[in-house]
Amino acid sequence: MYLLTVRILFVVFKLSPQQRKTVFVSSFGDNILHTVEALRKQYSGNIVILKDGGCRYSYKEDSQTSVLSFDMKKPYAFILSIYHLATCEKVFVDNYFGFLAAADFRENVECIQLWHASGAVKRFGLKDPSILTRTKHANERFRKVYSKFDHVVVGSEKMADIFKESFGLSDTQILRTGVPRTDYFFKDEDNEDNEDIKARMEKKHPRIKGKKVILYAPTFRDNKLTDPDIQLNLKLMYENLQEDYVLLMRLHPAIRTKFMNSYPNFIIDVSTGEKINELLMITDLLITDYSSIPYEFSLLNKPMIFYSYDLEDYSRARGFWEDYHSMVPGPVAYTSEEIIEIILNEPYDMNVVSQFAQDWNQYSKGQSSQQLIQAIYGDAAEKEKVLLEQR
Repeated sequence: MYLLTVRILFVVFKLSPQQRKTVFVSSFGDNILHTVEALRKQYSGNIVILKDGGCRYSYKEDSQTSVLSFDMKKPYAFILSIYHLATCEKVFVDNYFGFLAAADFRENVECIQLWHASGAVKRFGLKDPSILTRTKHANERFRKVYSKFDHVVVGSEKMADIFKESFGLSDTQILRTGVPRTDYFFKDEDNEDNEDIKARMEKKHPRIKGKKVILYAPTFRDNKLTDPDIQLNLKLMYENLQEDYVLLMRLHPAIRTKFMNSYPNFIIDVSTGEKINELLMITDLLITDYSSIPYEFSLLNKPMIFYSYDLEDYSRARGFWEDYHSMVPGPVAYTSEEIIEIILNEPYDMNVVSQFAQDWNQYSKGQSSQQLIQAIYGDAAEKEKVLLEQR
């Protein structure tokens, strides 16, 4: 019924003339935020940002930019969203969106997949192990979505290969302009100074002042969307680390419930209200598992611990692109006791982190947003220049 509704609305709204307008469909938000900022500098058309129910980002509205909720529970905003999609000239998305299977864009419309990560631990798309248990109809629907991608943005050849396999793409569909959100980690006149970020965050969260900051950012588990299921022994970590450390808790955007904090003097819930890039800038140590955050965090050359208490089960259910232990740039822990031991003894190899950053951020050099806009909106000469630089 959802896809049928989208199809019908597209038929109706395509009767209206096409407009000089770019639409962004936002789930994670980071890459869209930086792409929009770069686009505003050289684009005279309208910009419309459609936020799905899980998007945590707030976007500034102005005379050029409008923001709508892309949710069927808000019928007027949803219908207006489809109108914008049916009458625009460019569409940027940052995730898998089912509506694309029924989106009948005009022939001259380009759809650009920004994705939401610079790298991938687990398999997805056509390489997701669950594809074997899906119905034929479901698999056809997924392929229809992937077929809408005219371009997919990457930061490395490693990710280009993954996208080609996952979405069934040709090499000509890959845009090697770098990942927009990584621009934040390079010194630029438009970027806030690291010390200013730290001072502002300390003012907002006084408990981090004078402490080393640990960020725990796990990925979500299937069937756990309403259950944070924190597997850390928070009591043990509090007893061993609270004197020198503070723990920031960043639940995955897909988790729809609030974390109950029993140690407010040690733990700060930053699942909402904070931008992930700013959190990474003030983080001294990242603890994660199968998340994509390490690919960007590695640019800061800081240590990481990979807490993979369910490695065997997760690997069997989701599948990895490479051997997990060889792939991750830091020690792997299976218990809270092991995490504490690693933190206290610091057995990190920063050469491994540096190589990891180079491998996965090959094209992300601080100008990714600008290069992307040139490749999509520039004249023929500008586009050719960007494509030559990619090669």
